[in-house]
Amino acid sequence: MSTTRFMIGASLLLAAAGQAHAQPSAGAKGADAAAIHSRVLTLDSHADVLVPSVPRRYFLPDGGSRIDVPYLTKGGIDAVVLAVTVGPGPRDAQGVAAARKEADEKLAWIRTFVASNPDHLELALSADDIERIHKGGKTAIVISFQNARSIGSDLTQIDRLYSDGIRVFAFNHIGHNDFSDSARPFNEPVSEHGGLSPIGKQAVRRLNDLGVLIDVTQLSSAALLQTLALTRVPVAATHSDARAIVDNVRNLTDAELDAIKANGGVVQATPFPAYVHRQDQASIDRIAAVRRRYGLTGPGKTPDEGSEGFPEARGDALRHELAEAQTPATLSEYVDQIDYIAKRIGWQHVGIGSDFNQGAGVTGFMSEADAPNVTAELVRRGYTEEQIAAIWGGNFLRVLHAAEAGRTVAASSASPAPTNGRPVKLP
Repeated sequence: MSTTRFMIGASLLLAAAGQAHAQPSAGAKGADAAAIHSRVLTLDSHADVLVPSVPRRYFLPDGGSRIDVPYLTKGGIDAVVLAVTVGPGPRDAQGVAAARKEADEKLAWIRTFVASNPDHLELALSADDIERIHKGGKTAIVISFQNARSIGSDLTQIDRLYSDGIRVFAFNHIGHNDFSDSARPFNEPVSEHGGLSPIGKQAVRRLNDLGVLIDVTQLSSAALLQTLALTRVPVAATHSDARAIVDNVRNLTDAELDAIKANGGVVQATPFPAYVHRQDQASIDRIAAVRRRYGLTGPGKTPDEGSEGFPEARGDALRHELAEAQTPATLSEYVDQIDYIAKRIGWQHVGIGSDFNQGAGVTGFMSEADAPNVTAELVRRGYTEEQIAAIWGGNFLRVLHAAEAGRTVAASSASPAPTNGRPVKLP
């Protein structure tokens, strides 16, 4: 596959000038989707890793993962960002230590995954690394971090994470932490800090200094907007959708989408069923019946709301029954999200982040092997090869380059500079 390069500042300048974004062209519909898919650099900006401590419901029936090498190869995936993620839990010393252990386990898994597949995979520490590895015929692996609960309130851990190879950083998962409020509180008040805490605000500056791309996924609205006000460079929402289509707290409002565009950032749409699919009444009735059987009252903001304290086996059984009760989400519904974001803020500001191995997947895009189906649907809707290349990887690479270019000389000498970083013209 050949690499499609982009002028990094182009979309930012276009947005700053207030010019209209081009819409999909009807002329693209007759294009060869398979050929386009083989030419563009395909990048998935967020997938989780499966370690023994992860609930079995996230594994494939054969015990495998949706990002295993055969799936990456079949799907023509050129780069994937693998997340060192922890979920909600206690924030006392014992809880932080347990979260740190889980995070370290996942980081070690990613390193082993790369080292065990030297003919197929290579670790990337910069945007230029991704493009170099792609040219060499391998899949680039980027490491991201999600949920500062695993570092407690220790700001210096950000430097350690950078030294460990982390190049994308998301403050939150479910539940607030010492750095910021989450869009999905976990048995706690809607807001703890009013957005970012003082240490969270310091973290934004430190991440900018190190050249780490800030991921605003799962931040509360206040925390997201505060992050945009503080950051010197564009951000990414690595696996988020539009609330205008599906009213879920994990999805971004139009105002948040517009703010990310104004920042020059990118929103990476995710094929997570609950975020892309509106359930029909029959499904709603079936979900309610399942909830009643498990002693949960009301419809819930999410189908499994109220089950946070369930033992693992009971929680797994509930979520399995809920999945069976729901009408499956489709590839068309997923691409509706890409379409909406592209039309709202421009195709230069939307991308693809699967969230595989964390419950994501729609009919037609259930693993990395199905990635060509996404390209085919974009072609069917009239997107050009230039637009598809931007959506599949170019837009994310642009913001990653921009984050690297914002790195300061003051960055710790213990934290190596991104390889082959290059300057970028910012608005």
